[in-house]
Amino acid sequence: MLRIGKPKYAYYMDVMSDSIAFLISDVSRLMRRRFDERARLIGVTRTQWRVLKFLQRDEGINQGGLADLLEVEPISLCRMIDRLEDGGLVERRRDPKDRRAWQIFLTERAHPLLNDLTKISEGLLGTALAGIPQSNHEVAVAVLERIYSNLSDTHEDSEAANG
Repeated sequence: MLRIGKPKYAYYMDVMSDSIAFLISDVSRLMRRRFDERARLIGVTRTQWRVLKFLQRDEGINQGGLADLLEVEPISLCRMIDRLEDGGLVERRRDPKDRRAWQIFLTERAHPLLNDLTKISEGLLGTALAGIPQSNHEVAVAVLERIYSNLSDTHEDSEAANG
């Protein structure tokens, strides 16, 4: 039960005062929820935005490579690409180096949508960082990058994954 008059995050910090992981998870969940609310107004899901954003960075990637980047199963990505293709946002082209593979490209229709989604994302980030000095933004990014680095491809993860 939440204590009256105390912000929700303060309650969590009391209960889990030694765990930054809970706060990171909760902030991430809230960011996803707020983004979804805003993106829904223009008819896009966060998952679709991720696919489009990765394609913007690496247009012409094949479906297998894109699935790896997005950390999803190829069959799941295939369905996502089907929906985006039905919406006129992406197109598949045969990979000239591998006739079994498809390369994915953005269509002209996708670019204005990506601009709108970028504005939504920037607005949400502005809301999230309101009242926090720029120097603290830089420290927060540095800390999160270090946490990410510490957790990426560690020897312990490899051992756990391999049983």
